[in-house]
Amino acid sequence: MKTDLKRPVWFFDLDNTLHNASHRIFGEMNRSMSDWLVTNLAVDASEADRMRTEYWHRYGTTLDGLLRHYSIDAKRFLHETHAFVDEPHLGELIRAERGLTDLFRRLPGRKVLITNAPAVYTSKVLKHIGLARVIRRRYHIEQMRIHGRYRPKPSRSMLRMMVARERIHPSRAVLIEDNVANLRSARAIGMRGVYVRGYDRIALSARSDAHPRCLSGLALRVESVTHLIRRRRFLR
Repeated sequence: MKTDLKRPVWFFDLDNTLHNASHRIFGEMNRSMSDWLVTNLAVDASEADRMRTEYWHRYGTTLDGLLRHYSIDAKRFLHETHAFVDEPHLGELIRAERGLTDLFRRLPGRKVLITNAPAVYTSKVLKHIGLARVIRRRYHIEQMRIHGRYRPKPSRSMLRMMVARERIHPSRAVLIEDNVANLRSARAIGMRGVYVRGYDRIALSARSDAHPRCLSGLALRVESVTHLIRRRRFLR
């Protein structure tokens, strides 16, 4: 039992961390969100793309930006913009490395998923990459609410809440992420971080404080999540 108390608790992001969302998933998702904005906010396609991108850069999710600036139904937005997960060709959009199940088996400590994606999308992607039965503990965007308001990553208050729910001190928590802004928030509350940079080095936040150079000394860098096995000694 004493050994378990010293082991890290691994908080894994989903998209571009456990699978290559930049391969095709993000393209599908971006088109779906822009189409939703055109239909529901009466803007043209160019403005929809601009809004979607700006809100993602500024707030961490397009949804958060919409909730701040418009009166929208969040559940409806999440459902309709992720409806493509019900298509029979979903598997064709997903690309993941081999060895993920082995990674989770060999990595000591509890594994938790923490993603800004909705629950239905999360469950179906995990099933396709073979981790549905491996990751039992999951936090998705529907659970990221504080006082009735959505607070997705990179919200520090939400990260504190998730760590508290796992009943651990932040120093035992390790966030494995592709998003620099999220890693900076994790570090600010005392979590450790692993920056997974192999899937998409271009799609970084436009914020000046979210560039990888700002991670110096704040997070371990790996090309792939599977490399954690080689580098885990640095996180003890």
